[in-house]
Amino acid sequence: MAMIKVQGKNIRIEGRLYRTARLDADKYYFVDDPESLIQALRTSGERIDLFTFMQRVQEKEPKYPYPMEWDNFAAIPITTFDEWWMKQIGFKARNKAKQAEKKGVAIREVPFGEELARGIWEVYNETPIRQGRRFYHYGKSPEQVYRESATYLETSQFIGAYFEDKLIGFIKIVWDETSSQAGLMNIVSLIKHRDKAPTNALVAAAVNFCASRKIPYLVYSNFAYGKKQTDSLSDFKERNAFVRIDVPRYYVPLTTIGAAALRMKLHHKLVDRVPESWIAKLRELREAWYARRYQTARESS
Repeated sequence: MAMIKVQGKNIRIEGRLYRTARLDADKYYFVDDPESLIQALRTSGERIDLFTFMQRVQEKEPKYPYPMEWDNFAAIPITTFDEWWMKQIGFKARNKAKQAEKKGVAIREVPFGEELARGIWEVYNETPIRQGRRFYHYGKSPEQVYRESATYLETSQFIGAYFEDKLIGFIKIVWDETSSQAGLMNIVSLIKHRDKAPTNALVAAAVNFCASRKIPYLVYSNFAYGKKQTDSLSDFKERNAFVRIDVPRYYVPLTTIGAAALRMKLHHKLVDRVPESWIAKLRELREAWYARRYQTARESS
């Protein structure tokens, strides 16, 4: 992977046979003048075969004449916190969010610094397996966690969940250049404190954060990923009033290689071409294998 700066934007370039570029914070920051940026990418000195970008969550209709496919967000349309609390989520999700306070969890906005980064590192390193797969952040050093957490600080806010003055969960909210949407870049809680429902309380705090700042959408990544069926994460999103919103994603070839890759649909992952029933079975096998491996490791330690 390579990183370049073009027109003040960090651009991430990936791939070997053909190279695809996108904003480093794709889905958090957006392109408002794509034609100017595309021309700058052509003359950047880096070989870029395909550039991809998407529209904001409220921009549901295609705006540009480039090759396009539909992408999606999981988003909560926000007017007021009370509207979300009383009408958009069900009583079970509401009770979960209340549970944290009843069990002594304090939710508060936290400035970024070494103390918060250390707490995040401890949360990341609780377990190597989350949601049946290897957890990307497990095993990173405190220094690496600090560097990765210190991104986009000018347009972000950390909110922590604390139990007995110890961080047991956190979110990082990043809002776009126009403050028209905010995204949950990170949301992780300690599994051993799951009974206190810190994640639900953190989502409530994020909604309140957006409502108080008149940010009309809170986004939690995608609602659907390719052919993947519902899972515990998508169920969690639905219970907390996230809905699917489809928006255009553009793929702009910058070279003949990029044009050929787009025609052959090489911009799609191989897994997207495999029947979902096969993928679901493979996920079950993977989860079972990780569960056995992790249990064996704990028993032998």
